[in-house]
Amino acid sequence: MFGLAPPWLLSDRGTPVANALVLSHPEQFERLRNACPEAVPTAVLAGDPCFDRILAARTRRRRFRRTLGVRPGQRLVLLNSTWNSESLFGDGTEVPGDGWCGGDVVAALLDRVADEFPVDEYRFAAVLHPNIWHGHGPGQIRAWLDRARRGGMALIDPLTEWRQALLAADAVIGDHGSVTYYAAALGTPVLLGAVPLHALDPDAPISAFMREAPRLDPDASLSAQIGELIRRHRPLPGPAEFTTSVPGESAARLRKLFYSMMGAPEPDRPATLEPLPLPGYGAGTVTVPLQVLTRVLGPGEIAISRWTGARPGTGPDPVGELHVAVHEDTREVDRLELADVIFREGEPDDPRFGSPSVWTAEVLRRHPGCSLAAYVTGPSECLVRVRGEEPLRMVAVPDVDAEDVAGPDPAAYASALYAWLAAEGREAVTAHARPARAVTGELVLRTGDRLHRVRVVPLSPSGSAG
Repeated sequence: MFGLAPPWLLSDRGTPVANALVLSHPEQFERLRNACPEAVPTAVLAGDPCFDRILAARTRRRRFRRTLGVRPGQRLVLLNSTWNSESLFGDGTEVPGDGWCGGDVVAALLDRVADEFPVDEYRFAAVLHPNIWHGHGPGQIRAWLDRARRGGMALIDPLTEWRQALLAADAVIGDHGSVTYYAAALGTPVLLGAVPLHALDPDAPISAFMREAPRLDPDASLSAQIGELIRRHRPLPGPAEFTTSVPGESAARLRKLFYSMMGAPEPDRPATLEPLPLPGYGAGTVTVPLQVLTRVLGPGEIAISRWTGARPGTGPDPVGELHVAVHEDTREVDRLELADVIFREGEPDDPRFGSPSVWTAEVLRRHPGCSLAAYVTGPSECLVRVRGEEPLRMVAVPDVDAEDVAGPDPAAYASALYAWLAAEGREAVTAHARPARAVTGELVLRTGDRLHRVRVVPLSPSGSAG
């Protein structure tokens, strides 16, 4: 009965503390009448302005996905936690009849995310309740999630950007908090990682939702559960029905209420809500070492999967060839000496690196065990240099049917080129045994069930892109 019980609504004298109690749906009137009849005269049906802002921004979903660095073909999975001990990020307890509630499920999930989900097929983000940030402090939260963030997970601002992330998500792993319920109201697939039914009003719509929604199985493959969740998803009717009975009307109803309380006439113009702003761009750069599994499918066609875990989550004997790709700015600096591919991103004219051509040459001189260096110059192109060869430019070929020009992270292009050269020169010791100039033309990359064509061209004599 959180929010509708007398301790929240009545003063010490037993009178309502608020002049007006805003409700979003008529079903709340009946629960209020049963829980705190003294507050019923103050109740006003005025909808849900937060949800109305979300509904109004649905047409901007693709743009919100781009701001989070979600690429075509990637699925965005949102981890959401409310703030108490039985939440997804709580310290946890097991309740008879309810199953596991909390237990720092987020922390337990992060290692599995690294092992099970290829970074070119999935992007993860976390929305944690403001009270979690306040209770533990931003430094502690960032420290707990440090490796996940370096593995590409976005940590969402809990006040200003969670609605945009919710609209961008393909699936949500959550608990009994309002963000999870909003996700279900939008029709987004939801998997419950914490289900404290005993803490909820059994007559509230969220209790019915928690009983009916699919639950996370901690002993089963997480990637299989997410895939099945999305494939078999059928929205439950309750959240969409009970979040608000007057969608799109909250601005007008609330303004009418406020002006009536002031005893003033309303302005002669439509009442509106502030549109959701477009957040700043977050590329989701991966700086932890990547385990890269590749298979040559045919002439110039490479299947590629990249993981941030200790090994690819494809069973004990993954099919294909493994190599290691490492970002130059990795914290695990010892792995640079073991890397087959070293990469970074930056502006092509950044004076700190001389030029992409200069940087790739320097990297190969500094790391004699590395076979290929790649400088990502944009969302769909990079410059690569194979040891002993002149640099090449790799550019995604636009797909007229795709929602964006960009395919996977261009660093994946470099790993695909490395794998193809290694396969072509398997009888030799190193991947660069076959001259890189012989591969100019086109490579086809497969990530998951998507194909991406990449053009490989030499640079102009001046060393700039030709």
